[in-house]
This record gives sequence, structure tokens and C-alpha cells, in this order.
Amino acid sequence: MNERWHEMPKPEEISAILAVVSKEIPELVKGILEAFFSPQAAANVGEAVSVFYNKLKEGGIAEEQALAMTKDYLATLTKWREALKGMRWEGRPRRHEE
Repeated sequence: MNERWHEMPKPEEISAILAVVSKEIPELVKGILEAFFSPQAAANVGEAVSVFYNKLKEGGIAEEQALAMTKDYLATLTKWREALKGMRWEGRPRRHEE
């Protein structure tokens, strides 16, 4: 067996690790949520969907097929938003609990 497997970190080291994690993870989650839920994010999604549709049409995809593909694309983006919407962090309630 590996000798290091038996070594336990000192309480001060664990405390330092937890302090960093407790600061960094909420900021990471906040950034992800803002990327999906801010007014700028909504504008970006609208623009992305528009560009996606137009590129399909420019590429020769039939309008009906381009529209179906664009709806699928938007549904994928929406699923990501919905998955993130239910997250809890820093004791804040989920959106539907507010």
C-alpha cells in the first residue's frame, strides 16, 4: 500500500482547503447562473438562435427543416437553463420557493 494513503492532513490544512472551496465554488456557480439568466444572456440566446437559423438557411436547408432544427437547438438551451434554475447555493431558495 502507498504510505501516503495513511497520512491525514492537518486540521489547519483542511480548514484552508475548505475556506478556498467555500469561496471559489459559490463564485463559479454564480457566474454560471448569470451566464444563463441575465438580460444579456437572454439577448445572447436570441442572437444565437437567429444566427443558427440563418446559417442553416444559407447552407441550403429547407425552411421547414431549418425551423425544426432551430426549435431543437433552442430546446437544448432551455433544458440547460431549467437544470440550473433549480440549484440552491449559499442558502438561497430555489426560484420557485421565493
